[in-house]
Amino acid sequence: MAKADFQQLNGIALAYLGDAVYEVYVREHLLDLGMSKPNRLQKKATSYVSAKAQAGLIKLMEDQDKLTDEEWEFFKRGRNANSYTHAKHTSVITYRISTGFEALMGYLKLSGQQERLNELCTWCIKQVDLGRIQYEQ
Repeated sequence: MAKADFQQLNGIALAYLGDAVYEVYVREHLLDLGMSKPNRLQKKATSYVSAKAQAGLIKLMEDQDKLTDEEWEFFKRGRNANSYTHAKHTSVITYRISTGFEALMGYLKLSGQQERLNELCTWCIKQVDLGRIQYEQ
């Protein structure tokens, strides 16, 4: 199977993958905490993967100068992409920022930067666990 060229993919395609990649990290984390009831898992996962949580994580990354210039470029590719879907429970701006977050994760996965992906996903999960991110239920 041919590998997708992350340099050629648009921000929405990168976000499509990045959404799933980050979700797996979150699900594994919740299972590692001993959670097992589906309804509780889903509700708790929202605190990590909601558009508002992801936008909050990007803000924290910016405040802490966490991303490289190239990572910011891929975030912006996702944030600025024209999407035909729209925000359901959040503002358009928050939704676009969260799309950028997901595009960043997709870029890291497709570019083979597994160690950096692990580092950022672990950092993001820790920020949520420590209550540093405000999110919508």
